[in-house]
Amino acid sequence: MAGIMLRSTAFNDHDRLPDRVARDGGNVSPPLEWSQVPDSAVELVLFVEDPDAGKTPFLHWLVTGISRNSDGTPEGGVPLGGREWPNGFGEMGWGGPQPPRGDDPHRYFFRLYALQRPLELPDAPQVPDVYRALTDKEFASGTMVGTYAR
Repeated sequence: MAGIMLRSTAFNDHDRLPDRVARDGGNVSPPLEWSQVPDSAVELVLFVEDPDAGKTPFLHWLVTGISRNSDGTPEGGVPLGGREWPNGFGEMGWGGPQPPRGDDPHRYFFRLYALQRPLELPDAPQVPDVYRALTDKEFASGTMVGTYAR
């Protein structure tokens, strides 16, 4: 599978996320930039999950329908053409980190996928629904990880 370069000006891969992106610190999505998206992509999908939140990973952000011509999103913004979905808190759009106090740092996986066909999802998808929907549609991806503890 081809690789998309995914990065942020707010944090480096595997570094701590800034407080302003946390649910109780401003709750704004971090700025993201990407490159090396294949020209044949039909759409891009961005999602952020916390696999340390419990038995099922917690969905913090899901954006589908992103234009293949998009090269990122500003802080607190939505990528070009993107449609935001409900997060694990039941709210539309970004839902920042909010791990329990005293927990070890949680990991937040920012994943961007280039798709061959549009994604079809239920009305309120969970992380496993996103992975099922991606099956046989993705052909390029990029991932970066941020950490956060309170």
